Amino acid sequence: MKKGFFTYENGIVLLMALTFGCLFFDRLALNFLMPYVAKDLQLNNTQIGLLAGALSLAWAFSSFFSTAWAETKNKKKLVFIAAVFTFSLCSFGSGWAVSFVTLLIARLIMGFAEGPVIPLAQNFVERESSPHRLGINAGILQGVGSALFGSILAPVILVQIAENIGWRNAFFVAGAPGLILGLLAWKFVKKSTAESVQTPEKSTLNIAELLQYNNIKWGIGAACCVFGWWFATLPFISNYFVNSQGMSADQMGKTMGLLGVSGLLSSIIVPALSDKIGRKKVIMVFMTVGIFYPFAVYFLAGSVLHLPAMFLTYFMMGLLPIVAAVLPSESVPDHLKAKALGFITAIAEIVGGVMVPALAGVLSDKINPSAFLWVAAALALIGLVFVMKLKEPSKL
Repeated sequence: MKKGFFTYENGIVLLMALTFGCLFFDRLALNFLMPYVAKDLQLNNTQIGLLAGALSLAWAFSSFFSTAWAETKNKKKLVFIAAVFTFSLCSFGSGWAVSFVTLLIARLIMGFAEGPVIPLAQNFVERESSPHRLGINAGILQGVGSALFGSILAPVILVQIAENIGWRNAFFVAGAPGLILGLLAWKFVKKSTAESVQTPEKSTLNIAELLQYNNIKWGIGAACCVFGWWFATLPFISNYFVNSQGMSADQMGKTMGLLGVSGLLSSIIVPALSDKIGRKKVIMVFMTVGIFYPFAVYFLAGSVLHLPAMFLTYFMMGLLPIVAAVLPSESVPDHLKAKALGFITAIAEIVGGVMVPALAGVLSDKINPSAFLWVAAALALIGLVFVMKLKEPSKL
């Protein structure tokens, strides 16, 4: 058993978590800087939507195809480092954009570059994790990235930079750390961590083989529901708090910060709990908890229970690293692990990150501003059907 704090396992987890954090920082930067960018580049709502959708689609396709190619050709470390450098440089490209078209090109390239980073980072962590720590290690990676960097630090740091020295400089600052982390990965990641476990194959995809495994076949649906639950609310919730529930900008900011803290804690606590009592049980419990998040937002508004109820029910976010990384990596042979991570991430990103927000937005415009909440609740409920079909991984 690996002992002590200064171990290679902990080093890989920290490096991958920081890299994932920079990735999410760069990915979400445009969301927080959009008021400044839209004004300068004269963007309309359709163009803003296209920028978000283009990055998500590019990310989705690249997360599978680039990862599959890297694993098949035994080039995972090379692809990972190249991707980190590229998405960092694309942040600079966003800062240099002079029109919608040039910004769109920068975001498309960024999406293609960012796609393989998460499945490869999770694969590296899985390769070096002690069996009893896989869940919490994957959760630390996810929590530092999407919650700490993306939801808590990014809006504060980037808006302050934009206010003081301009939004273009904010993109430049966002891109710089990735270049340093790319160099660290080149020096620090061992060959044994990134090497493929079999000789190169003729096929790079293995989709039919992946779908033969129960937890891949049903895990895709579970992942789509978890991703969809998150992305159904993420683009709309801040406007809803202000325009429909009458929060001030300051109250909304504090509420979003509270949800960011909930996301950070859940991304560590929920996967760690799955290490102790099992993946399927934890997924089922917190999928059920997530059903009540929209109800907490809608029915408890203005009451003393509003914030605590949202904080607790938002813990479903902690399922993201389990359904996207831990469950698939434990459910397939070693030679398919990276491909399984990329495959599930790609489909969940397309369904949950592109299609669900579009549907939620249309319904919120056509029916009621709160419609996106009920889309999220329905996805959590549907997700339970897929979870019931899962089998507990035998490696626990």
